[in-house]
Amino acid sequence: MNESNEPEVENVETDISAVQKMLSAVSGSLLTSLLVTPLDVVRVRLQSQPQPQPSKPQSITSFSNLPKNIGVTACCREVFWVNNTSPFCIAANPSSSATIATLNPAIASDCAVDESRKKTFTSTFDGLRKIARNEGPTSLWRGLSPTLVMAIPANVIYFTGYDTLRTSPHSPINKLIPDAYAPLLAGSIARVAAASVISPIEMFRTRMQAATSGGTGVFTETLTGLQKMVHSQGYTSLWRGLTLTMWRDVPFSGIYWWGYETIRNRLTTLHSPLNQTQNDNHTSTFLVSFTAGALSGAFASVITTPFDVGKTRRQVLHDEPQQQKISPSMPKEALRPEERSMPRFLWHIWQEEGAAGLFRGWVPRMLKVAPACAIMISSYEVGKKMARRMNERKREV
Repeated sequence: MNESNEPEVENVETDISAVQKMLSAVSGSLLTSLLVTPLDVVRVRLQSQPQPQPSKPQSITSFSNLPKNIGVTACCREVFWVNNTSPFCIAANPSSSATIATLNPAIASDCAVDESRKKTFTSTFDGLRKIARNEGPTSLWRGLSPTLVMAIPANVIYFTGYDTLRTSPHSPINKLIPDAYAPLLAGSIARVAAASVISPIEMFRTRMQAATSGGTGVFTETLTGLQKMVHSQGYTSLWRGLTLTMWRDVPFSGIYWWGYETIRNRLTTLHSPLNQTQNDNHTSTFLVSFTAGALSGAFASVITTPFDVGKTRRQVLHDEPQQQKISPSMPKEALRPEERSMPRFLWHIWQEEGAAGLFRGWVPRMLKVAPACAIMISSYEVGKKMARRMNERKREV
């Protein structure tokens, strides 16, 4: 089956220039980013939200030394009669020594629970609904700008690199690797190159999407956080999580391209009579590529979700003060879980949260990756086919 399709693929590729391949990849990147960014925002929030820990209620009698993580909301200002600009929200029955009016503990408790539920997502659709309602619909497209800046060069490198490795007569993969396994290696190599280039942009995007505060200050806040990180840890810190990204994207790309070519070839064989009579039918090319891309992307996304969880948690990790910086002599037990090696970190997640922790966010990831792969590959294949037809018409003239 591969032998009958491969010569045709090589002939198609030799008629298309590198610039035309790049333009095809750019068009697919724009469309894909606009459609799947909301699902990516929910995925990041689900993976980075802390696990609820049972704790005993504490009695606070002084306003001078309150915990830093106590939130402030309109609900809190209405319930507690300190003043309208109080930075504290207390959900406990105050002692007689506190300079605060008598409160209804039931109302205070409901207020705190309601605020907590706003920031805790139980599912993909719950996350979409709460983000749109509590932070505004535009928050679902938070990080779109860095996504576009990242997706365009990444997909240009990724898709044109894969095509070159698979179709060029000078590619060592075609000479040394059996055709059945060539997509695995070609996809992995192309992904390594693309991920290395756009890793700092992806960190910026991930931190923007993980931010729970609303407003226009998220971009500036994220940029300031990265500047502090670079100042304390150097420019190489911008590639934090690259190893985990490789662990996620390299096997994903290998599985995806192997599955895509296998499914596409089978679908092409099943519709061979139609392909023989309508060889240049864009609709047929789109449907076959779309279906193969969606199925292969969905499968690969689920398999590699644990590495995606590890990458997300490591990239949204806040930096320790300078005096607490990691030193070579520091024992491994003193490191935070996110600062350990990838296998140790994933093992920690498994011990603390089980399989549910490793596969947290797999639904929004699959809902994002499957259509993204389908749209991207079908746009790319149709774009190449249109470019080939245009080149043929120019030669005829």
